[in-house]
Amino acid sequence: MSYRFLIIIVLFLAILGCDKDDDNHSVDCEFSTLISSEAYENEPSDLVTINSLKINGDCLKINFSAGGCNGNSWEVKLIDSEETSKSLPVQRNLRLSLKNEELCYAYITKELTFDISNLKISGNKVQLNITNSDDTILYEY
Repeated sequence: MSYRFLIIIVLFLAILGCDKDDDNHSVDCEFSTLISSEAYENEPSDLVTINSLKINGDCLKINFSAGGCNGNSWEVKLIDSEETSKSLPVQRNLRLSLKNEELCYAYITKELTFDISNLKISGNKVQLNITNSDDTILYEY
């Protein structure tokens, strides 16, 4: 009798521990997005290839590659130009800044997430143009 009771307790605790948010909209982003026209113009712009962009909630996931040893010393920032266009939808220009001082011949791919909630404007969407990429992505909120 106590064996069955123990199984019921374990199953109950397992059910309570399950994440019911399958869409993962409460994802914590790894980095914030900087809004600064000065940084947009002046931060490092070492060679980087943006492979893909994906939005999950308020996080922009960027998959990118660059040459280096292992990528552990890279300094990566997502920077907004501080300007918006008068189009529909409104557009913002961003740049993925990479400072890469690694002198190796490996080609490293990384994936980082950036909190883009500070890019919201009036309305419910904004087009994000990543200037050092051929891609744009629509941010709906």
